[in-house]
Amino acid sequence: MGRWEPSETCCYNSKRRDKICTSRSAMKKILLSLVALPAVSVFGLVLLPLNAQEQPKGVVVEEIVARVDNDIITRSDYQKADASLHDDIARSCQNCPAEKIASEYKDRQKDLLRDLIDQQLLVSRAKDMGISVETDLIKRLDDIRKQNNLTSMEDLEKAVESQGIAWEDYKTQMRNSLLTQEVIRQQVGSRMDIGADDIKKYYEEHKDQFNRPEQVELGEIFLSTEGKSPEEIAAVRTKADDLHNRVLKGEDFAEIAKRYSEGSTAKDGGALGRFERGQLAPQLEEAVFKMDRNGITDVTQTKTGFEILKVLNHFDAGLQPLDKVENEITNRLYSQKMEPALRNYLAELREESYVQVKPGYSDSAAVQGGTVIQEVAPTPDTPKKKKKIPAPTPKV
Repeated sequence: MGRWEPSETCCYNSKRRDKICTSRSAMKKILLSLVALPAVSVFGLVLLPLNAQEQPKGVVVEEIVARVDNDIITRSDYQKADASLHDDIARSCQNCPAEKIASEYKDRQKDLLRDLIDQQLLVSRAKDMGISVETDLIKRLDDIRKQNNLTSMEDLEKAVESQGIAWEDYKTQMRNSLLTQEVIRQQVGSRMDIGADDIKKYYEEHKDQFNRPEQVELGEIFLSTEGKSPEEIAAVRTKADDLHNRVLKGEDFAEIAKRYSEGSTAKDGGALGRFERGQLAPQLEEAVFKMDRNGITDVTQTKTGFEILKVLNHFDAGLQPLDKVENEITNRLYSQKMEPALRNYLAELREESYVQVKPGYSDSAAVQGGTVIQEVAPTPDTPKKKKKIPAPTPKV
């Protein structure tokens, strides 16, 4: 997920104003995007069929750095992932010194090819399992369209391509991310068991971490007014009032948020996170800190839209009781167990697959006995010799 930052109201996620951004899961190192270019591969190079009159035969247009079964990872795939990694580190640590950014980049860059291979292995397994995410893909694209206040999917396509990203590549990256997440959920996450004893043991051993100041955990429904006329803003207010009445009457807040909220938190049911006193705008802080769990605020207008907040939990100052932090502990234990479990699963996939890597590139998770792509110089075409036709024997 993206980094939480305070906005001008100090209430909601600043990702809301990011342009054409996609979600980043906690397992981002595993879920790097891969766009494979369609081509015919020969001897570790990608050759495109060309008209013989326009280009010489066997023109090299791309370099293969790794092969995963019948799929390939090209040098341009690797370079795109490398640039994306550097940008992501810089974006997530905007005020960090250059030395820290360079250090983190160096640490994560060594696993870059591993992550690309991991994704290809997971995408291939998703296909073997018959997993389809087309419905989820359409919904996710529509969510992004709404979050960026775009009228139609065609407008989203234009916005994506205006940033130099091919629309089909953008959808492929998102589809691959959804496929990998579903394989991980089915094949890894569903097999992890976290029992009550594990949770209690963790709580007893880490009580100092649960001694906290007063906090509220919030959910939101957000409707944007950016770029709207006074008449349109009035219509948005009417819609916000209607949604507010629906949740007060008992409709599920998270479901309403998923369906109608225009914030980047919509896909998570409006979950905003936790806040201490002093982290919210005064008008919001005064309202939510007076409320008990499940309290819902009135519709509140901010500089960019209308907010409806729900107090998902209210933590008093001091040592938090186990029942209030049980879900948090479960998530921590899940995260701790996920990475080694996922790496073990990916090692199994590598054992079952055919993975080749070109010399000069490193797969930090390569299994013993792995193969490398051998460079073979293309054989030049040899002009065919014309057969000599014997001269006719003169008639006598």
